Amino acid sequence: MEYTTYVIYNQYSAKIYIGQTADLSKRLARHNGLLPTKGTSYTHKNSGFWGVVYTEKFKTREEAVKREKELKSYQGRVFIKNLISNVGR
Repeated sequence: MEYTTYVIYNQYSAKIYIGQTADLSKRLARHNGLLPTKGTSYTHKNSGFWGVVYTEKFKTREEAVKREKELKSYQGRVFIKNLISNVGR
């Protein structure tokens, strides 16, 4: 099985979410409210469309979780913000 570490962005609220999953399309549908989700989730509370801005593939969940933690670090967030600011240029 393949795992994906991903970054999604909500342009409406200017929020970023970083996660990992084995099924990105299903997970993205949950983030956007197309499939049932917890009403208390971060992406549910920040309404608007969540779009994928970055992904990386891994062979194990452990690798995906490790990369997720790296992207949630200060340097990882700087990388993501630079990525988002360069979209559309």
